[in-house]
Amino acid sequence: MTDIELTVSAAKRVAAIAAKQERPAVLRLAVEGGGCAGFSYKFALGEPEAGDTATETDGVRLVVDQMTLDLVRGSAVDFVEDMGGSAFKVTNPNAASGCGCGSSFSI
Repeated sequence: MTDIELTVSAAKRVAAIAAKQERPAVLRLAVEGGGCAGFSYKFALGEPEAGDTATETDGVRLVVDQMTLDLVRGSAVDFVEDMGGSAFKVTNPNAASGCGCGSSFSI
């Protein structure tokens, strides 16, 4: 099992956003305290830092720090579009519960 996965759909979306902003195609996933279920996911374009774990899909890198990796190990980051809009979505096997918005979870 890989530590974390970036789907092709998410990689394409990150590449498009990074190109528009003229930045490297590197998506940073972090977990913060808060949200309606205890923790929330935070996404930002960024650079890899010392100690990060990285994975690459179609030339796009997903990076997470060690603390975040402990909470999201085995997860997949996807980009989904549906009637409710479009968003990055984390499928986290470590989450005991989540909330309706899909951006918050508990362990």
